[in-house]
Amino acid sequence: MKKLPVLAIALALLAALLSSCGGGGPKNLNIFTWEGMFPPEILESFEKESGIKINYLNFDYDETMLAKLEAANGGDYDLVIADDYIIETAIQENLVKKLDKSKIANYGNINPVYQGQFYDPDDVYTVPYGAGVQTIVYDPGKVGFEIRAYADLWDASLSKSVGVIGNYRVINGMALKVLGESYNTNDPDAIGRAGAKLNELAPNIRLIKDDGLDNDIVSGEVSAAVMYTSQVTLAKLARPELKVVYPAEGIGFGIMGAFIPDKAPNPDAAYQFLNYILDAQRGAQCFEYLGYYSTNKAADEYISEELREFLIIPEEFTSNMEMIQNIEAEAESEHGLIWTEFRTLCGQ
Repeated sequence: MKKLPVLAIALALLAALLSSCGGGGPKNLNIFTWEGMFPPEILESFEKESGIKINYLNFDYDETMLAKLEAANGGDYDLVIADDYIIETAIQENLVKKLDKSKIANYGNINPVYQGQFYDPDDVYTVPYGAGVQTIVYDPGKVGFEIRAYADLWDASLSKSVGVIGNYRVINGMALKVLGESYNTNDPDAIGRAGAKLNELAPNIRLIKDDGLDNDIVSGEVSAAVMYTSQVTLAKLARPELKVVYPAEGIGFGIMGAFIPDKAPNPDAAYQFLNYILDAQRGAQCFEYLGYYSTNKAADEYISEELREFLIIPEEFTSNMEMIQNIEAEAESEHGLIWTEFRTLCGQ
């Protein structure tokens, strides 16, 4: 065996001592998600209390995240937060680590309504972090009747006054629900019938846009809109008199989930952070900042009264929700054709 110099031996002993005292714990946490997913004070307090430095890395689209995770072969990142459908693909590609729940003391705080879903049916890989539903918001001062369902948006009195988000599976799915079909049907005939129904809505459409639709209903540019949860929250805070509708046909919803990549360099840091944000009071702080539905049941009581109605879905509606899932390629292609035709008819 090669003899080490005395100094090298001393340094090795010092490193071993530091490790045994906890000095060898994780020092970095590489979070990969969209911009603005956590209150800055939560990130700062975690760093201060844990001694772990957070490297916050952003992606724009879920598909961008998946491509980078694939290129890294499940490495580079310690914690990823993305949408449900793309998580399903990442799991299928063996890019996601099974959770060691013994390392997440606050795991029991998760609301079971948001567990056992299609992308992780046995809750083996993910922790839900926020949910969104597609709701209708309308201005009762501009709409002459009470909107209760998606079908009401076809009313002729709403000509050129409706705004919708630019997610084609959500809006095409709205027409499917009006016809009594599932968001996730693979039947091309059913999708085609929904396309014809959606085209009948075109005369009522004023705007199709993903960003800033909440501003348009606040300003009066549109009198009714189908929006994301975070947009609904912003609109209601600006104008409390606006009405929020959970459509009678059923609610489409999605979940953002947190997972640890299979070859995460610092998985223990990820476990520490997950446990940190699953704390009830910190969870409430996160959801008030994020503007999405709380997936932390223990956090609900700490959400301020002002925001509670926007961030906690009423229990009576949770039995009538359907997640929008990945579908067969033929059905997806049919959706694409329908969406192009609809946008053209709307002049968008």
